[in-house]
Amino acid sequence: MAEINKEVGKRIRQHREKQGITQEALAFDADLHRAYIGQIERGEKNIGLINLQKIANALGIKMSKLIEK
Repeated sequence: MAEINKEVGKRIRQHREKQGITQEALAFDADLHRAYIGQIERGEKNIGLINLQKIANALGIKMSKLIEK
């Protein structure tokens, strides 16, 4: 299970960096804590669907982009 957390976190980081957004800005736009975004990107947290949708919305992408291979 930890592998999926790392993969999703990696994809979030890739999309965030591609858009030139800081973790702090993403957290603000997603209404989440900046430290939580960092933990997700490192694969340390098991992200729930609601928070995954908040992040996808903040990045302006479909949630499927973060979970599909």
